[in-house]
Amino acid sequence: MIDAAEVITSGTSILFVTLDSLRYDVARAALHAGQTPRLAKILPGGVWEERRTPGTFTLPAHIAFFSGFLPKLPQPVQPPRLWECRPPAFKAIDTGTFVFDAPSLLTGLAQHGYRTVCIGGVTYFSRETPLGSVLPDMFHEDHWRPEFCSPEPDSTRHQVDHALTVAEQYADRPLFLFVNVSATHVPHGHYTGDSNDSWHSQAAALAYTDEHLGRLVEGLTGKKRWLIIMCADHGDAFGEDGYHGRGIAHPTVLNVPFAAMLAP
Repeated sequence: MIDAAEVITSGTSILFVTLDSLRYDVARAALHAGQTPRLAKILPGGVWEERRTPGTFTLPAHIAFFSGFLPKLPQPVQPPRLWECRPPAFKAIDTGTFVFDAPSLLTGLAQHGYRTVCIGGVTYFSRETPLGSVLPDMFHEDHWRPEFCSPEPDSTRHQVDHALTVAEQYADRPLFLFVNVSATHVPHGHYTGDSNDSWHSQAAALAYTDEHLGRLVEGLTGKKRWLIIMCADHGDAFGEDGYHGRGIAHPTVLNVPFAAMLAP
């Protein structure tokens, strides 16, 4: 059990990675097939947790995450939350939950001396549209370039290179470093040499990200302790029951991989 209240009051930096659109069944299968060896070494027990997302596409899922609502276990009884906005007086909160007295986790962390930085991926982080500014506006600073987005086959390498540069820049203070990995978001057919996106091409995209995510975690945790959270914001349907895409209440969209750990 992670005591997030202690972690944050002690000034431990936080890495929060969302693997955009990654289905739980794809993440699990890629892990079992040996396609993600670096992640296998990072994940607690070497496995992903199966969880349910609070949002079925990028915008609402991340708004929920940054408001304190991470994906939940598929069971009636839930473990204590890592963090939560200050609740009404009648609600009891676990002592290990970090309670922030602010409208968002990012503002709450800033009140505790954290620098909040976003390394964007999909276009909801690009500022190319009015909605594309909603999530970036929540951070002290945000970074997005076309080469960070999913049409670029080497997007994760570019994102991780930039994330490590940012981490070095703020090495002397608590940092909330958020990375939205775009490679697992459509289009990803190019990872299998196909013009169509599929379950298999998403698995290939995840296999591509493995080396760079391993490099990111290794580069950060080699110097100090970090709280690391990795999950998908939602999944994607590839024709199951006739459904395609996201923004729908289908198991392929709702079921996401999740992991949380302290390292080293």
